[in-house]
Amino acid sequence: MTQERDERFTTWGGRVLGGLGLALVGLVVVLGIPGIGQAYPPVVYACCGLAAVGIWVVLIRPSVAIEGDRLVLRNPVSTSRVPLAAIEQVVVRQWLAVSAGARRFTCSGVSRSMWQARRDDQRGAVTGAEIGKLSYGAIVERRIDKRAEDARARQGVERYSDEQQVLAEEAVTERAWPEIGLLTGFGLAVVVTAFL
Repeated sequence: MTQERDERFTTWGGRVLGGLGLALVGLVVVLGIPGIGQAYPPVVYACCGLAAVGIWVVLIRPSVAIEGDRLVLRNPVSTSRVPLAAIEQVVVRQWLAVSAGARRFTCSGVSRSMWQARRDDQRGAVTGAEIGKLSYGAIVERRIDKRAEDARARQGVERYSDEQQVLAEEAVTERAWPEIGLLTGFGLAVVVTAFL
């Protein structure tokens, strides 16, 4: 049995905007250091921290990956791990949605517009070199669906079977406690320093 390699899917637009946003926040903080610029009131530093963490969780953190036999969906404040063989359906529209058993998992790490989805659907079954004509969201959708199909074949699990329902129960969602803690901490710091 061959081990398939891990794959990562992400859109670079959000990461580039996030990087620029973090650089801008960093510049604002540097300009507030005495000797370089003029010192700010404490609330400005707290707002910069909150903005930086907000940019991180909304624009940079969300991503989709296949790690081993799991689909990993990183959202702003949570991470879901779904067994590939448990996946019944994958759809990429405004966000990626995965059905496994009675549960539905979503991720904003990969998306496509309605216009792109319509254009992709009109192309129908695309193979070989023509796959490059699809939107990135359609390519990701088809790649995850193929990996899920391969995982079901390796494990001898039929789609929509009782075995697949049992596998779906292994899907877990964990909270991103560091990000939640930072958002809460900086949010409280903004409130406290606003009244100083």
